[in-house]
Amino acid sequence: MREIVFDTETTGFDPFAGDRLVEIGCVEVENFLPTGKVFHKYVNPERDMPEGAFRIHGLSAEYLKGFPVFSEIYAEFIDFVGDSKLVAHNASFDMKFINWELKQVGHKEYDNNRAVDTLEIARRKFPGSPNTLDALCKRFSIDNSNRVKHGALLDAELLAEVYLELRGGRQRGLELGGQENSAMMQGQKGNKEQVFREARPHRASDAELERHAAFVVSLGDEALWNNMKKPRT
Repeated sequence: MREIVFDTETTGFDPFAGDRLVEIGCVEVENFLPTGKVFHKYVNPERDMPEGAFRIHGLSAEYLKGFPVFSEIYAEFIDFVGDSKLVAHNASFDMKFINWELKQVGHKEYDNNRAVDTLEIARRKFPGSPNTLDALCKRFSIDNSNRVKHGALLDAELLAEVYLELRGGRQRGLELGGQENSAMMQGQKGNKEQVFREARPHRASDAELERHAAFVVSLGDEALWNNMKKPRT
């Protein structure tokens, strides 16, 4: 199962109010495991960078002027994503910006039902607990020490590890090569010599019955065992 874990950085919170996409990072995963294939682009927003956004990701308008605008990179993004599901943390935010940018270049927007929101998954699994990306990295002992500022590709790579843990953890790796492992196990079973064991006797021997009878007599007339045998009056 191929999915694309992705993250975006922007100039703000609302594309309908003039905010724009400035970075996109994608990580390909198959059966919840990263394949090593990534897509990463900085995007010239063709506008200024608000101070609040700059403090979050550290991307200035001056720096981004040297990169292509979205209309020049969206075809590569579309090709990389293909028809796979899109996985993001607080997916509605990232999907809102991606779809706004796609609409501006005349491309069909992505259906929001195509998105998998890891924030929603985390909230269901850990209700009442902090579920930011940093908090989840800490919960799952994922090293995020390089995350000094937000960065789309780094955050997508961290999220891919978090997503694996949210979907069941590292043991999912055991599913890889399932048929091969199954065949190997069958071979091991087939080669193992079956040991025949005689049925274990459960009936007491005559000697054991005699010892038991002597033990009951030794309990005396007041023993509960003997009282149970006496007829009621």
